[in-house]
Amino acid sequence: MAQVIEQGRGRARGSTSGRASAAHRHDGRLALILITPAVVGFLVFFAYPTVRGIYLSFTDFHVLTPPKWVGLANFRELVGDDVFWHSLRVTLYFVLLSVVVGVLVSLVTAVVLHRLTRSTVIRALILLPFLISGVVAALVWSWMLDPQLGIVNVVLNKLTGHTVMFFGTSSWAVPSLALISVWKSMGYNAVLIFAGLQTIPATVYEAGRIDGASEFQMFRRLTVPLLRPILVMVVILSVISSFQVFDIVQVTTKGGPADASNVLQMYIYDKAFSQFDFGYAATMSLALFVMLIAITFTQMRLARANESDLN
Repeated sequence: MAQVIEQGRGRARGSTSGRASAAHRHDGRLALILITPAVVGFLVFFAYPTVRGIYLSFTDFHVLTPPKWVGLANFRELVGDDVFWHSLRVTLYFVLLSVVVGVLVSLVTAVVLHRLTRSTVIRALILLPFLISGVVAALVWSWMLDPQLGIVNVVLNKLTGHTVMFFGTSSWAVPSLALISVWKSMGYNAVLIFAGLQTIPATVYEAGRIDGASEFQMFRRLTVPLLRPILVMVVILSVISSFQVFDIVQVTTKGGPADASNVLQMYIYDKAFSQFDFGYAATMSLALFVMLIAITFTQMRLARANESDLN
């Protein structure tokens, strides 16, 4: 009797397995169809341009003539290019200002949102600048910071009797651009940090209050260490975005005055589309790409991005 029952169970399992395999027989084909658009997009818009750009960095290419292989000549020219190194220094200055100020402002904003309000309307308003085009943001801020009619200078003139040439002086150009960048990215970074704050158990803060810790002490000793993975991600994304700044510079200063805001992307654009030296522009783009990879991996290694103090 037991043998008959076991045989019946075996037949039932076999029929069930057969139905399951028949139901999933076409899953592989369906998966291939679904991922094909993403794969095609990756190959067309990322893989091919990357390989093509690396190839062009070793050539002398001026659009109207075929690329001519020159080996490392472009890289030797890059090493001795004073404008390139000046643009890199300007870019590093912009990155330092925008990342440090932007992350601090975003962190404080996220903590205030987390501790004082649950309103989705306020969160949406804070995220709004990120949804605005960079060109539109740069135009609006260029009007607001205009030395004659800008509202910022109108207020400064009434308070101090002086106006400031935010985009017209070498000392103010890069900080003004960093201000626009911080304003635009602050909401997105704050939302990311806010999401990280919600993963911290409330019991951690309750234990801190029992031990007599103040709000500032809990922020410094609890919130910031527990947010390390999120903060590292925000810093890395901010650094990459800041190194690639172009639109707000093109709209506001165009690299001036006297190349004071001539960031690396502006110099690459000028070489490629004004001087039509696409080979050398590709060389600078490759150098920037390598620098971003090195900076990203160094940040992740030093900040222990994959670790959390919750563990």
